[in-house]
Amino acid sequence: MAQTVVNEAEQLREQLNTGTKEVAEAHRFDEAKLERWLRANVEGFAGPLEVRQFKGGQSNPTYQLVTPKRKYVLRRKPPGHLLPSAHAVDREFRVISALHPTGFPVAKPYGLCTDESVIGTMFYVMAMVEGRILWDQTLPTYTPAERRPIYMAEVATLAALHNTDYRAVGLEDFGRTGNYVARQIDRWTKQYRASETERREPMEQLIAWLPKTCPEDSRVSVVHGDYRLDNMVMHPTEPRVIAVLDWELSTLGSPVADFTYFLMQWVNGPLSEIGDPTAHGLPTVDEVVAEYCRLTGRPGLPDLNWYFAYNLFRLAAILQGIVGRAREGTASSPQAATQEARIPPLLDVALTYAAKAGLR
Repeated sequence: MAQTVVNEAEQLREQLNTGTKEVAEAHRFDEAKLERWLRANVEGFAGPLEVRQFKGGQSNPTYQLVTPKRKYVLRRKPPGHLLPSAHAVDREFRVISALHPTGFPVAKPYGLCTDESVIGTMFYVMAMVEGRILWDQTLPTYTPAERRPIYMAEVATLAALHNTDYRAVGLEDFGRTGNYVARQIDRWTKQYRASETERREPMEQLIAWLPKTCPEDSRVSVVHGDYRLDNMVMHPTEPRVIAVLDWELSTLGSPVADFTYFLMQWVNGPLSEIGDPTAHGLPTVDEVVAEYCRLTGRPGLPDLNWYFAYNLFRLAAILQGIVGRAREGTASSPQAATQEARIPPLLDVALTYAAKAGLR
């Protein structure tokens, strides 16, 4: 019964997030102004232009730009009141511009517009990458033999990101390089407070305990910040990532924090509900950790329970921000308000892992 409920929830999520729709009233803009900007700033652009809005996404409104010869994608800051440092589409554009020439799978960047008079907020334009976006992390329409290669390709792509020399690609000032996790805890605590709708004792315990117990990680890399299967485009037929999407939370930081966020699918996501992953053709957490360590030259990953607690705290803070935007009417997804119900269970699981890591 539990698995049936999970599958139904994932199927509904896929239906709600797949494809495009007419542009929502709150996210409309002067399309003629945009077309003039595209003609002046995007090499090879030729109209006429049709604008559609992607259904998916909770944060930055994302649009499909359709022309007779090709399609583009536009990502913009949402209109209205925004939390400090949120929705940094200029940072998204910078990181994909740095990674694209290396061969790392990102969409080709075309241009960034900081002039808010064009469509009302800052935006950037990139290529539309055609492939598969896999919303249901359990991959129910795939055979067991097809599932494992998809996940191992995802691991290999994240390892490639963490192995990229950020200095060599011009990202040496993309973020601070010390005390990443402590700074993240501080950042998400502030973001949570700015959107807080009620006092939650488990969150108060985590806010007090996490900063005092941060593990050391001497490595620094570009981190994605929201790395999961539905934030990438898979090749239409091969188990290969052809574009990693949604770089809003990217910075320089701890690759272990980034990698353990990816592991949340096994810890408290759909993969945690299916029982033995190997029976479904999926790798276990231990196998994924071993492969990541092999690809990045690490002897192992201690402190996993601490990182699991930290990532669950961080996810709860992100969801609270979505709830706050929904109440102010600036969230890009109509399902944003429903995220509030997910927060208490996340915090309960976070406390379980925190206890395993030493919280008393």
